[in-house]
Amino acid sequence: MRKVYYLYNPQTLSYERVYPSWKQRLWSVFRHFFVGILIGVGVFAFATYYFDSPSEQQLKKENRLLHSQYEILSRRMGENQKVLNDLQLRDDNLYRAIFHADPIPSSIRKPGYGGTNRYEKLMDMPNSELIISTTKKMDVMSKQLYVQSLSYDEVAEMISSQKDRARSIPAIQPIANKELTRIASGFGVRIDPVYGTPKFHEGMDFTAKTGTDIYATGDGTVEFAGWRSGYGNCAIVNHGYGYQTLYGHCERLLVREGQKVVRGEVIAKLGSTGKSTGPHLHYEVIVKGIHDNPARYYFMDLTPEEYDKMIQIAENHGQVMD
Repeated sequence: MRKVYYLYNPQTLSYERVYPSWKQRLWSVFRHFFVGILIGVGVFAFATYYFDSPSEQQLKKENRLLHSQYEILSRRMGENQKVLNDLQLRDDNLYRAIFHADPIPSSIRKPGYGGTNRYEKLMDMPNSELIISTTKKMDVMSKQLYVQSLSYDEVAEMISSQKDRARSIPAIQPIANKELTRIASGFGVRIDPVYGTPKFHEGMDFTAKTGTDIYATGDGTVEFAGWRSGYGNCAIVNHGYGYQTLYGHCERLLVREGQKVVRGEVIAKLGSTGKSTGPHLHYEVIVKGIHDNPARYYFMDLTPEEYDKMIQIAENHGQVMD
């Protein structure tokens, strides 16, 4: 209901009705309109700030679900990474160790990504930090799985060639020594027979009569056959797979360079050539360029009891013969 205004007229001693001018009417309309707009905007702003529209509520719900899924995925990838790390340790310390294969360098197992920013396009996405972190884990894991797959292929190839490998590994004594009476000195620090000072003996010495047969301890190819300073008449057999054996101080060599030999084949006759104080064979086992204790490689022609006894004899810190 519109308000009606009256003014008291002292001359007529009565109230007279007041009619507003058009300016007043215009201002009244404008004032009510402006106040209405302000109230409407305020209500809209309040509702927008404190209340979500149905579409916004749906988007937020989907965003929360996506965030949860990424977190679950990230945790699962972390668990899978632990399993992959365990497989890598088993591969290096068990599977590859069995075949004397070198472990895969960590620089290859743990790859990095350099150069341009691979994840720049993800930085503008919602929850970019979580998405980038998950993507990085996926990239690293994919590379590690690829490397691990190649390693298992290599191990499988080693297994398939195990028969040839078994024939090639030096696994018998280089002279007939079933009674274990021919071992003169073992691997390690010994006393030099000429200078009387301690020195590292890189092989084992076997005593026997001059002319005693010397056997190849594994299949392979003669890499060297001739005179070598200190060793006298000497033969070196390359067995492949990183193995070499050396036979020194021979009286006579029965093989030539490039010749194929098999385990148990007579390749030389025992003697006392080179730097030697008496008839004996100096025998070395070299694995990937590093001298190893030959006593570890006689397992094919000794029982466990004989092997244990031979190890004890080889530990004798006596005087070498060369």
